[in-house]
Amino acid sequence: MSAFARLIRFVAKDGRTYYGDAILPPGILDIAQATQARVIRGDIFGKHDVTNHIADVRLLLAPLAREDVKTVRCLGLNYEQHARESKMPLPEYPVLFHKPVTALAGPFDPIPVAAPAREAEGLDYECELVAIMGKEARDIPESEALAHLLGYAVGNDVSHREWQLKRGGGQWALGKGFDGWAPFGPGIVSSRLIKDPQSLKISTKVNGKTVQDSSTRDMIFGVAAVISFLSRGTTLLPGDIIFTGTPQGVGSGRSPPLWLKDGDIVEVNLEGIGSCTNKVEYTLSKPKL
Repeated sequence: MSAFARLIRFVAKDGRTYYGDAILPPGILDIAQATQARVIRGDIFGKHDVTNHIADVRLLLAPLAREDVKTVRCLGLNYEQHARESKMPLPEYPVLFHKPVTALAGPFDPIPVAAPAREAEGLDYECELVAIMGKEARDIPESEALAHLLGYAVGNDVSHREWQLKRGGGQWALGKGFDGWAPFGPGIVSSRLIKDPQSLKISTKVNGKTVQDSSTRDMIFGVAAVISFLSRGTTLLPGDIIFTGTPQGVGSGRSPPLWLKDGDIVEVNLEGIGSCTNKVEYTLSKPKL
């Protein structure tokens, strides 16, 4: 479907913002290390060309511009071991919630912690495989679901457990929807390159220490099953972003809890895609969308 292999959105040395196909050094798969890209012209969800124009990458941005994103869907309790550490029963159906588009941020943006989120402890990390829709889909079977994807990224479903579980009236969105609390990237790897999204290593480091280390094999509902389920009676659109849940090891599941604090560096990594590295800042830094 897509002409690109590894889609990035970046600011070039000429100061302009482009979509591009990342050029990686031999043996390197982490898109975060891209220093050059072939500029893409056209509609990334439709007809587009990967040109021979090579541009230097000055800054990687969120891999989709805000105007190209339709919705941000997220799944909770979608890894078996995470559900167990949360002392929750395994869900019979995917647990769905939404984040606002303003929660999206780039792979190196700060994680801004606004005043309401500083009122109590509870700031947490969640590494996640992120699936991005490339085709419109409604009522599709699992066997056809992955063919509707633009590709995959890694993301951090930043969460505040106090707001999520105690102040949200039973809804999770308040504790997960602050500005800049869904950094993702560092690019989007085409679904042509990742044939099996259920066999990828996924991890989180906080200040260099590994705190989550798992595999997408532990998902309760795999990516194809999730897309098929979400498309039942509901049209999924090109540019829909789907965070597919986090594995065990979150801060709230530890004793004592491991809460993020001002200045912490959080790195989420997904095999074959790369890393997003974001610094927690008790400021109102604006995501570079």
